[in-house]
Amino acid sequence: MKYNEILASIDNKKYQNIYFLAGDENYYIDKISDYISNKVLADEEKSFNQVILYGKETSALEIISEAKQYPFGAEYRVVIVKEAQQIRNIDKLEAYCDNPLNSTVLVICYKKKIDKRKSFFKKIIKTNQLFESNKLYENQVSGWINNYFTQKKLSITNESCEVLTQHLGTDLSKITNEIEKMLININDEKTITLDLIEKHIGISKDFNIFELQNSLATKDIYKCNLIAKFLSANQKSNPFVLTISSVFSFFKKVLIFKQVQNQDRIKIASTLKINPYFVSQYQTASRNYTLAQLNQIFEYINNYELRSKGIGNNNTSSKSLLEELIFKILHC
Repeated sequence: MKYNEILASIDNKKYQNIYFLAGDENYYIDKISDYISNKVLADEEKSFNQVILYGKETSALEIISEAKQYPFGAEYRVVIVKEAQQIRNIDKLEAYCDNPLNSTVLVICYKKKIDKRKSFFKKIIKTNQLFESNKLYENQVSGWINNYFTQKKLSITNESCEVLTQHLGTDLSKITNEIEKMLININDEKTITLDLIEKHIGISKDFNIFELQNSLATKDIYKCNLIAKFLSANQKSNPFVLTISSVFSFFKKVLIFKQVQNQDRIKIASTLKINPYFVSQYQTASRNYTLAQLNQIFEYINNYELRSKGIGNNNTSSKSLLEELIFKILHC
């Protein structure tokens, strides 16, 4: 089952008896379960015909009992099971899944990857009752954000999209919450810019991880130091572990660029898994860092990651680690 197909079938009142929504990305699971909750029954039908259960507080037998009840004054009965990954012996639902009640729409929100080796999950897959909602890889988030704005008939600059990606990570619920808060406050703007992001989300357009990578690429010592100080002073919104991870990812791509730099721009972008717009950034960095320097930088990053966890770090405060690391990278 695909996300858009599920929503379209619900709009057309073509309901499945069972929707098993599983995976480690909560966003689509919540969207589909909420859509079913809002669309299948009229408001006046819900009090008798819509039940919400929670995995920690229920059992497979209780779910089956609810699912086998007939609707009262409505065509369907909706049973939504949230946090279903906490149900013990969930495979006991297998008997019901073999013979579900046609008047019941059972929605199981299993916020965890399933073990496809188990017979219960094999049957769920075979009967097309499964929707998988898996986390996006980091390199997929930028495209997802672009598409999100396109669906709202808006555009976003490449730099703005990269800043959101670097700052908000891969959690789609977090990303959409921040975007929606911004959209509430903008007026007639059709293009999302760094200025709008800074104003409404609070991500500095000058002092962020994306700009740090830019400055590292050009070896702009002054700007690198300014950004490192800003990020270090604001670790609540810029955790060291995320910053150092982004720095590592950047230099890893610089290393890969050195190996593929003779290919055309599109192939390089595909290999690096980046927007072709940013290929020049890695080209600049490749000129500014030798292979030996990159190897030294990876050693520094590994060392400072360990120090951030308290290993081999006796004197440096957590706020100073990033500034020290950036200094060493620029002077190696």
